[in-house]
Amino acid sequence: MGWWQQGINMDTIGFIGAGNMAEALIKGIINAGVCKPKYIFISDVRSDRLELITRQYGVRAIVNSAALAGQVDILVLSVKPQNMADVLLTIESTIRYSTLTISIAAGVRIAEIAAALGDKPIIRVMPNTPALIGEGASALFANSRARPMMEKAMRIFSAVGKTVIVDNEELIDAVTAVSGSGPAYFFALMEEMIKAGHEMGLPPEIVKILALQTAKGAALLALERDKFGESPSELRRKVTSPGGTTEAALKVFTARQFGQIINQALRAARDKSRELSS
Repeated sequence: MGWWQQGINMDTIGFIGAGNMAEALIKGIINAGVCKPKYIFISDVRSDRLELITRQYGVRAIVNSAALAGQVDILVLSVKPQNMADVLLTIESTIRYSTLTISIAAGVRIAEIAAALGDKPIIRVMPNTPALIGEGASALFANSRARPMMEKAMRIFSAVGKTVIVDNEELIDAVTAVSGSGPAYFFALMEEMIKAGHEMGLPPEIVKILALQTAKGAALLALERDKFGESPSELRRKVTSPGGTTEAALKVFTARQFGQIINQALRAARDKSRELSS
């Protein structure tokens, strides 16, 4: 039995927005025993999506978002950022004072949510897409009213991967740059490795297997060795024999200022996140 299953009160959880991330969370919390399907409610403007999720996971659909918000203990706002204002307007008169509101909408600050809903417990979360396979990375920030309720949010997001807590909402922009957008950086590297391998004569299917398995293996090795205090830089040095093939490749990265490129790219993502939040 996991820690999330021990001595837990079965809160009702509602999702406004039944997209991919909401589905990942629903699947995760059911599989982890965080919440039974009968205590999970969903609402979405797409009736076909509601039908699919309710049929697949046994959760309950409520067409009216305002009605859903008024009857759950935990409300997850899993809508697109551009739709958040309309959703907040819809639920502001029905959501209960004690309901914990969790937003996973990128760029929407807690102050914006509180301006519509009032002085309520609110947690902002930046998840990422590997949550779809239970390997996500999520960072959470809570306002003062929500801090005593942080464990509830941690249970939900720990069901789909690793979670961390930041003590300053401004850091969510940096989180967005590192882990929120981060999967795309690794996908881009895989994409270019596959392309280069194909240009060097490897058949497309073979180079794809080699590149994807290498990415998976490197990530798993880094995670395993981290338990023993071994950093990615140390692992890199172990692979890099003096005068060898890896060193030759890394010299090209260094000459092209690879570190600076990564630094500048992440800062650009962080700055864009700040811009979208302002």
